[in-house]
Amino acid sequence: MNRMLAAAAAIAGLPARIDFISGRFLGVPYGRSTLIGSPDVPEVLVVDLGAVDCFTYLDYVESMRSSRTLSEFRRTLKQVRYKSGTVAYGARNHFFTDWAASDRVEDVTGRIGREKASVVIKTLNRSGDGAPILPGIPAVERKIVFIPEGGLDGRTLDMIGTGDYIGIYAPAEGLDVSHVGIFIRRDARALLRHASSTANQVVDEDFGTYIEGKPGIVVLRPRI
Repeated sequence: MNRMLAAAAAIAGLPARIDFISGRFLGVPYGRSTLIGSPDVPEVLVVDLGAVDCFTYLDYVESMRSSRTLSEFRRTLKQVRYKSGTVAYGARNHFFTDWAASDRVEDVTGRIGREKASVVIKTLNRSGDGAPILPGIPAVERKIVFIPEGGLDGRTLDMIGTGDYIGIYAPAEGLDVSHVGIFIRRDARALLRHASSTANQVVDEDFGTYIEGKPGIVVLRPRI
């Protein structure tokens, strides 16, 4: 782990560094419910690189891209996974767009989508019947900007770069996205690198094929 982080830190350019780090996870098994914590169970800082879901995969990659050692990675993970670095269930970033409130990433969806971007006001963590989706977490009203599938033409896709974090927009009440991954450009190919429950592992998939029929995307860009 220390050797890998040191090698990543030596890579010039954030996109190439994220590509390198995220690529180390290809083939890692998909894992469900790997985090420990709930309104009734004390939160634990989990580091399980042997099994990831789509959100913990991004947690680890985002934490590693600015860490040089294992101990630094663990400290950074607290800042990435939790608001103010407080290891508590209530402070966990449960939603993809929670990250946009930090100084680590920027929501560039509107800038990329331009006139094709859509804006909705959603109350996260409140389902259609008013019940919380996640118990013990307050509902929060948030503006969500997304690019509908029909707006993802070649010009728009050209503005998405390697290392951008992609959320698949969720039209359901109470949610911002239903899945997340990392955009990777390989020559002329656009890929989504993600922890796939279908493939049961971290994989690269053709981006255009994957988003076909999906409602749209949210794009968060790591800050240097």
